Amino acid sequence: MPRAVFPDLEGRSVFITGGGSGIGAALTEGFLEQGAKVAFVQRSDATVFCDEMEKKHGQRPLFLACDITDVAALRAAVARAGDANGAPTVLINNAANDVRHATLEVTEDFWDQNQAINFKAHFFASQAVIPGMQRAGGGRIVNVSSISYLKGIAEYPSYAAANAALVGLTRAHAREFGPDNIRVNALIPGWTMTKKQLDLWVTPEKYDPFLKSQCLQRPVMPEDMVAPTLFLASDASHAITGQSLPVDNGLVATG
Repeated sequence: MPRAVFPDLEGRSVFITGGGSGIGAALTEGFLEQGAKVAFVQRSDATVFCDEMEKKHGQRPLFLACDITDVAALRAAVARAGDANGAPTVLINNAANDVRHATLEVTEDFWDQNQAINFKAHFFASQAVIPGMQRAGGGRIVNVSSISYLKGIAEYPSYAAANAALVGLTRAHAREFGPDNIRVNALIPGWTMTKKQLDLWVTPEKYDPFLKSQCLQRPVMPEDMVAPTLFLASDASHAITGQSLPVDNGLVATG
């Protein structure tokens, strides 16, 4: 599918959490295609992915190994990205862990760790990049949430709660930093067919009725998140902030 070109993204410093696999890998490639300078963090080694991107696009993303629940390490990664590419003026808070769990089995330690991955890290990544955006005269933050909280999906209550909170944070930060010309929006993917989802949780029994509840009865793929994210990160959306954009083939619209 042909990709729209956003000229203002060329040369822009972009920081993506979880940018080497799943939706994050698609986003890293999408920004590279626009000529952006991309740095990303994740825990697992992404050397092979970076090799592939360099061979394909002639530009290598900067991979920084980092546990995003370690706030000091996350801040250090943002600083290293700034040293290499210039202070990030686009932040994509993408990393998440939607491990399935039941309320009556959740321990306090599990809750704290799950919230640290799915919500706390988003706050502190934003905190780390905002001063540089203020100095640059503006920036764009896209928080990747989930339809889990909109649909009230019961298989991961802590994850759903974190994603609802993330939309609240999006609105609060849009209001707080609007005077600095920093726009903050949320992308809300539907059930996206990443390798992880296919390997762990997608079964005909669960997926067939889910697919039928979408207006567009086709799978949501990681690549479907790229164009909307590029739009929200570009000047094309210069009057849009504090908003949430579902990209779910019309699942939410069906109720």
